[in-house]
Amino acid sequence: MQKYLTFFIVSFYLLVGCQNVQEAPVQDPGEFKDPLVGANKILVQRENEYIDSYARRHGWDMTKTGTGLRILIYHRGEGPKVESGSVVRAEYAVNLLNGLEVYNSYDDGPLTFVTGRAEVINGLEEAILMMHKGDKAKVIIPSYLAYGLLGDDEKIPKRATLVYDIELTDIMKPQ
Repeated sequence: MQKYLTFFIVSFYLLVGCQNVQEAPVQDPGEFKDPLVGANKILVQRENEYIDSYARRHGWDMTKTGTGLRILIYHRGEGPKVESGSVVRAEYAVNLLNGLEVYNSYDDGPLTFVTGRAEVINGLEEAILMMHKGDKAKVIIPSYLAYGLLGDDEKIPKRATLVYDIELTDIMKPQ
């Protein structure tokens, strides 16, 4: 009898409780869009100001692309220009804007990848496609063309701007 009474009481509360449940009002995602877009524009503008200031302090007269990438080719090679689909090899050092070196080819080996296949971050691919074999360049990659909001889970923190010193050592035909 005790079991039945307990079952009845629990069932009653569940039944009565479920009838009073009100659905949460549906919020329009559009009401959050404008503030988020505005905040993102401010972050991008601030990052661009830091990048411009960094380049000025170092005396680098950099070319700014439409995406916000900055590049300064300080040594012109005599080789062919990189094309999409080429296998490229590069020696590099990667620093944060605070000067901390996070990666380099001396420790990690040269970077080798096929262009046009999204095998590296967008900013690095864009820069490589502007280079010729033998070119040496300083490249500043905004966070949104690098590892974005999350970083790389190793040495690159969230929203980090990257500074590459890169030498394009080889261009090969894909196999």
